[in-house]
Amino acid sequence: MSGNTLGKLFCVTNFGESHGPAIGAVIDGCPPGLALTEADLQIELDRRRPGTSRHVTQRQEADQVEILSGVYQGVSTGTPIGILIRNTDARSKDYGNIVDTFRPGHADYTYDRKFGDRDPRGGGRSSARLTAPTVAAGAIAKKWLAQTHGIKIRGYMSQLGPVSIPFESWDEVPNNPFYAPNARVVPELEAYMDQLRRDGDSIGARIEVVAENPPAGWGEPLYDRLDADIAHAMMGLNAVKGVSIGAGFACVTQRGSEHGDEITPEGFLSNHAGGVLGGISSGQAITVSVAIKPTSSIRIERQSINRAGEAVKVQTLGRHDPCVGIRATPIVEALLAIVLMDHALRHRAQCG
Repeated sequence: MSGNTLGKLFCVTNFGESHGPAIGAVIDGCPPGLALTEADLQIELDRRRPGTSRHVTQRQEADQVEILSGVYQGVSTGTPIGILIRNTDARSKDYGNIVDTFRPGHADYTYDRKFGDRDPRGGGRSSARLTAPTVAAGAIAKKWLAQTHGIKIRGYMSQLGPVSIPFESWDEVPNNPFYAPNARVVPELEAYMDQLRRDGDSIGARIEVVAENPPAGWGEPLYDRLDADIAHAMMGLNAVKGVSIGAGFACVTQRGSEHGDEITPEGFLSNHAGGVLGGISSGQAITVSVAIKPTSSIRIERQSINRAGEAVKVQTLGRHDPCVGIRATPIVEALLAIVLMDHALRHRAQCG
């Protein structure tokens, strides 16, 4: 009921706050026999962690993961896997000026209205810091999917603010801090972000994620459709305001003769459906696009109210990502992996 668990058979329960002692997750439902070490999780966490370039928050967190349970002698036991990531570089004093005020566009206002109180330190529970345990859980799902079904999940940034990033090569994605698939655009991205930081402002981004080689048949009719669960998981990521599968909103201008993916004995001729038909995987690559809004914590003064309902000016100090989309690629990969592993187990349970 409290909305902290994702999945039905492969379940990830997330806990912690941005400036609490630690954050973490309990991953239940991982089958036994999966070779698993902290290094398997750390490689993904290192892709997401803060402080890796001048274009992201300078909070220095190593994000060292600890496996507390569910793994014995390097192999999953089938019991809940507990993971912990300790917070080591929180600066709570930076948030002293917003204890009783609400940042425009932020969850400060809604958390206060729902719970009657909130943890203002770094956004508390609403912070993107809580995506780190999700990435660790996703690393488990990515490894299981690769070993069991040969599925490869990877993502990239396709747009940063007004700057479009034409896809050139997957090989370029790990070579720059933006996860951009085009090296020629990187200098423009760097110049844009440098100016944005000088302005004290923020910007949004668009991230693409692809699952290659999924089998046909995963998913459920109606309410637990595979694409519905993917969208549900992606919308659970901080700052996401839009999710599309395949052609997405472009399907509005497509005719049926164009959008409907023709089938031949050799396979599909196109993939406007994004690998999902009727809520069930078609065996084609599953393609997802995510729109991420500008960061709400900015240095520019803006109008808001305090808890008494009085007009105030709000300026956010501290260390923040001017574009949260820069570190989002490993997170959307993790979320897609978690959903696919959950549906893989559900398909196995029902259909053998």
